Amino acid sequence: MTQHLLFKDIDEPRLTTLEVYRRRGGYAASERALAMEPAAVLAELNASGLRGRGGAGFPMGRKASFLPKGDMPKYLVCNADESEPGTFKDRELMQKTPHTLIEGIAITAYAVGANRSYIYIRGEYELQADILEAALEEAKAAGLVGDRILGSGFSLELWVHRGAGAYICGEETALLDSLEGKRGNPRLKPPFPANQGLYQGPTLINNVETLATVPHIIAMGGEEYARIGTETSTGTKLVSISGNVRRPGNYEIELGTPSRELIYDLAGGPPPGRDVKLWFPGGSSSPVLTKDDLDLAYDFDTMAKAGTMLGSGAIIVVDDSNSVVDVALKVAKFYRHESCGKCTPCREGTNWTVKMIERIRSGEATPMDLDIMASVQTNIIGHCLCVLGDAMAMPIGSMIEKFRPEFEEYIEARRREADLGSNEPLETPLQVLQGAR
Repeated sequence: MTQHLLFKDIDEPRLTTLEVYRRRGGYAASERALAMEPAAVLAELNASGLRGRGGAGFPMGRKASFLPKGDMPKYLVCNADESEPGTFKDRELMQKTPHTLIEGIAITAYAVGANRSYIYIRGEYELQADILEAALEEAKAAGLVGDRILGSGFSLELWVHRGAGAYICGEETALLDSLEGKRGNPRLKPPFPANQGLYQGPTLINNVETLATVPHIIAMGGEEYARIGTETSTGTKLVSISGNVRRPGNYEIELGTPSRELIYDLAGGPPPGRDVKLWFPGGSSSPVLTKDDLDLAYDFDTMAKAGTMLGSGAIIVVDDSNSVVDVALKVAKFYRHESCGKCTPCREGTNWTVKMIERIRSGEATPMDLDIMASVQTNIIGHCLCVLGDAMAMPIGSMIEKFRPEFEEYIEARRREADLGSNEPLETPLQVLQGAR
């Protein structure tokens, strides 16, 4: 049975208030952390094996240790710009238990010696931003944030900063530019944010779920936390399951749980009479898997070995009532729209991909177009300042690889339809495929 940490008592009434949060043990981890040396707190984070929950899966403790030692101004930035399609876990955390995030930020800032911190929240999350700001005011009034927290020698200024609704600002360096009042564009790396980030100072950037896990690690101890999950993917993970499932929603699971259990036991599986065609294990930017991959363990390393990634933990299920061509077009259109246009491979590659899929749908394409489209994806991956271009190229490339026969049938069906002189598309993609067969 999954040990709930982040979602323990998540639906308790008025958990957003400091009174209820403290009644259930809130800020006890802060008291414990402030009684320790910062290096000891950092050691607990390292011992936990916690890997970043925002998408990259990099060990949090190691990332925190990259910040230089010394008395220079340091910053901690919480990335709450949850814009990855299919991801809505951070929204629930901020909406229902905002003090968990605030406490996690305070403990982490103490561990790395940061005295200024920001929560960068996506512009569409107005309700969640209001809740966070109210919780922050309560925490400040109680001496849990601000000068000499809980009577210690540590002080922390914390602000909630609202973005303007741009997917690119989920990329950490574009987020920093936006925080500084500039257009959100990714920066050239190096220098990395740990050395030269916000206002040119050393900066640690972590996701909401990652920081919200910190109080639980300090409360139970890093080694105890590491016993949950697998050896290289420790702890619990929030997964957002959506798409063609009967019980979509957020679930807390132990890493290493079989994927079939997540999709069928927790989310109820596809509607009656339908079967899984494909699924994104880590949001729309992850290479797709098929129904043959449902027995894979859901953890960072198993997903990587399968040629995909756990990413943000957003599982999007697509059943066999959908055409893979339509899915590919929706993905490509999203990333074309959200590209900042700074890099040529991303700016041009996303646009070319949309146009080529539209050629398939209009009956103008040939099987050769699939080779060209696959080549375009290869030329995007690894050639951009950030991973937005890769975020489109990886799933599109995987769809072409795994569902090429369906793409070819679709192309042939549309070409036959065009040759017959009909300007009216068939009613559904499934009818197109049935006509091809």
